[in-house]
Amino acid sequence: MTQPRYTARVQSLPATVPFVGPETQERAMGAPFRARIGANESVFGPSPLALEAISRAGADAWMYGDPEVHDLRQALARHHDVAPENIIVGEGIDGLLGYLVRLLVAEGDAVVTSDGAYPTFNYHVAGFGGVLHKVPYRDDREDLDALLAKAREVDAKLIYVANPDNPMGSWHSAEGMQAMIDALPEGCALALDEAYADTAPPQAIPPLDTSHPRVIRFRTFSKAYGLAGMRVGYGLAQQDFISAFAKIRNHFGMGRVAQAAALAALGDQAYLERTIDKIAAARETIAEIARANGLTPLPSATNFVTVDCGRDGDYARAVVAALAAEGVFVRMPFVAPQDRCIRVSCAPGEALALFSEALPRALKAAG
Repeated sequence: MTQPRYTARVQSLPATVPFVGPETQERAMGAPFRARIGANESVFGPSPLALEAISRAGADAWMYGDPEVHDLRQALARHHDVAPENIIVGEGIDGLLGYLVRLLVAEGDAVVTSDGAYPTFNYHVAGFGGVLHKVPYRDDREDLDALLAKAREVDAKLIYVANPDNPMGSWHSAEGMQAMIDALPEGCALALDEAYADTAPPQAIPPLDTSHPRVIRFRTFSKAYGLAGMRVGYGLAQQDFISAFAKIRNHFGMGRVAQAAALAALGDQAYLERTIDKIAAARETIAEIARANGLTPLPSATNFVTVDCGRDGDYARAVVAALAAEGVFVRMPFVAPQDRCIRVSCAPGEALALFSEALPRALKAAG
């Protein structure tokens, strides 16, 4: 019997995924993790108002969600002081990145990113036949000048940069990011991933300006808002840029319950502020645990702390595996020299206490 006639592009791709989920690891271990602090979710959870909205909307789950995501886009427009026409809502930043790549990248088109940056973006570029050109990090931060230089060299159609950065937690100043926007090569678009904008210092985020025709800035409800399971992200850009997404997006991709949850979470800014305070305190706790074990916590503007284990990637992988054996789920950067580190998500005290207890044993087991 013949097989489906896959495209040449699909046949050329490896059968891999950007991340192995903690659930996959739990099934392999035959037990749940005691502390899930590796996926940069908000272990502090969503607003009670969001939980109430989820409960109410559940009764209407038989209906499709509003394909225009009207109410949420209106609320986001008020929140950011932009027009609703400047906002696209989608299935998390991951989903929106897929739409963006589909919108801009054809077979053979050049795309620039950092070596070791968010792998899901690379996954989309490969899937649509783009050619990735990577530059290394510099001082554990994305090298903005090198990204721009590479984009000019290869006539890139798209640059991806995250500020604050995942997986390192580092950040650039608003002035530095604005200088990059101002220096963007003609014909090149910038995907500015600001998933961690809510946890960043104000001086890291440039003023929101939706007038540039080739810059799109992404935000999410998956981090500080605590709604990773709802998959709600959004992009902010010039109106014509946003309108182009209507040609290729999944118009019924946003479920009714997810829209209601995000709308309620956005309306509870007091809860968000309290969560951000908890995240800041947890970053300090993680840093203290790291230092108590002879490790070096890196400065972070995110809801996680990247911890330098002081050796190489093999050692860091052994630490991650040993922590998993202790029931503690963490992750690590994938590319050297950043892979000398592990990455620990901010969480309430009970989860970090488990991490604190397990880390000395994991370091000993890693040798």
